[in-house]
Amino acid sequence: MTFANKITIVRICLIPAFAFYTWQYGATVVNGRPEETIRLIATLLFVLAAAMDGLDGFIARRFNQRSRLGAILDPIADKGLVFTAILVLALTNWSDSFPIWFPIAVIGRDAILAIGFLLLSKSIGRVDIRPSKIGKAATLLQIASILCLMLGIARTGQIYLIALATLFTVASGLGYVADGLRQAREASHTHR
Repeated sequence: MTFANKITIVRICLIPAFAFYTWQYGATVVNGRPEETIRLIATLLFVLAAAMDGLDGFIARRFNQRSRLGAILDPIADKGLVFTAILVLALTNWSDSFPIWFPIAVIGRDAILAIGFLLLSKSIGRVDIRPSKIGKAATLLQIASILCLMLGIARTGQIYLIALATLFTVASGLGYVADGLRQAREASHTHR
């Protein structure tokens, strides 16, 4: 259990607190008395969890703390935060919401990748998960889109950011599929 992995576990533990405060703020909006303090707490929890993503990655690289556990926990923390934010914001009554194609692209891509990972694991055994720069950029753009919504930044600028996040999400998904197919091809050549 490296220090970087401990930070990742803290990130995972922040997700339920973020969801709770986000849901609570939505309830205050429904009651007609939005509690901005609750919105601020939800936003700060989101920012903290998102910022810790960069911190655990930096520590893992800088102090040579990369591990198989970290490679598993980091995407869980990333996806857990993004999925929770998208779902809770969609289900609560914040002032604005995402266009339907954004959650479909984000959740759809990861569902396809999870199914592909399971099928590939069953077929070839060990699958190497290699985070890509496009995938990291997609996650950063998704987080920025969520943060813009939470902060109530103008819808006009937000739609361009969401479109860019969607484009990177789809591109990274295609990249991961191509990498999975390459690993399947290599495995079939070694078994011959």
